[in-house]
Amino acid sequence: MLIARLIAETEECETRLDALAGALVEAGAELASVGMPKTDDGMLELRFAKGDPVAVLAAIDAVFQPADMLVARGAIMVPRLFVSDMDSTMIGQECIDELADYAGLKPQIAAITERAMQGELDFEAALRERVALLDGSEESAIHACLADRITATPGAKVLVATLAALGTRTVLVTGGFHHFADPVAEMLGFHRVVGNRLDVDGGKLTGGLVGPITDSAVKAAVLHDELAQLGEGARSLAIGDGANDIPMIEAAQYGFAYRAKPKARAAANGRIDAGDLTAVLRLLGVPRNEWRDA
Repeated sequence: MLIARLIAETEECETRLDALAGALVEAGAELASVGMPKTDDGMLELRFAKGDPVAVLAAIDAVFQPADMLVARGAIMVPRLFVSDMDSTMIGQECIDELADYAGLKPQIAAITERAMQGELDFEAALRERVALLDGSEESAIHACLADRITATPGAKVLVATLAALGTRTVLVTGGFHHFADPVAEMLGFHRVVGNRLDVDGGKLTGGLVGPITDSAVKAAVLHDELAQLGEGARSLAIGDGANDIPMIEAAQYGFAYRAKPKARAAANGRIDAGDLTAVLRLLGVPRNEWRDA
């Protein structure tokens, strides 16, 4: 059975349900039931006897956007694995752009970042180009950037802490850098970190990277490898916002796009466009009395 969950105010649901019903008919979806889960009276749950997930998402989008939603086959439950992007997902910034500001290069580097996240540039080439521009920057600027610029996305700490408390393995996998990701993971409570390493010599960045690149393929591979260790039937959750997150999002049973670029959003069966990251917990059916503070 196909299940769709949508977070919306009750009054809003009532005024738009007729329009949604019409859009679903046009999408060829056969609606079996409509209700509100016992865990959340601000959420609408639709069950379909038949329907295409992409078409159902498009129908919901047409009526309710911006909204927070999830469309999945079978019972929706807490996943055994959670893999997440970092920049503009678990934190509210793009680390390399903020670091570039200390070198007076933010406009140039941010423009490359935006095009890479939109999927307009090759990720590795764009990453190496931006890192090369930071040649000679002081390593101490990273520590200042972490202290002064980097903040957790609203709901991130509660999301990670709650999933961990429920037995979920949590992995932060980023196309960014361990210099940032390690302290961010510690702050948020992730079990593992995968990312890129900046080359540093004499307290200054060399403009290079050390070791293999963490790109979109590595992100998806991390999800597959971690999931294999959890055994048959384990479910996975992935969250990201950019083009390099697409393979990871597509590989997860619950692939969420958080305030995402269009290509990443189109690849996801879960979308957070209105609320904060605790919306993921709501859509998974985790009662508020089970939420945990970090």
